[in-house]
Amino acid sequence: QVQLVESGGGLVQAGGSLRLSCAASGSISNINTMGWYRQAPGKQREWVATITTNDNTNYADSVKGRFTISRDNAKNTVYLQMNSLKPEDTGVYYCKLVRWPRGVNYWGQGTQVTVSS
Repeated sequence: QVQLVESGGGLVQAGGSLRLSCAASGSISNINTMGWYRQAPGKQREWVATITTNDNTNYADSVKGRFTISRDNAKNTVYLQMNSLKPEDTGVYYCKLVRWPRGVNYWGQGTQVTVSS
């Protein structure tokens, strides 16, 4: 089993910044992909960014140039630095870990991010 614990959410004004963290523990393989998703009220959960064990990153078009995903493999932690936040970035942000080679998914409990205009 894998446990994921997110932190760092909060309330921020438009144009501000937040840094989310997700600490993983348990049966983590050496090869995994970690990422962030978000869900706004009344909307489906959407992908935000992912990072592989080799630090290959991908971002949704809506956050490119504003968000940066990174990881510390020694701490089994992934981060999401969010700059130039917009009200449309509001939502619950979830951390996800995909454990390879079987592709098993694990989710955190989520952390609320609210951006006021």
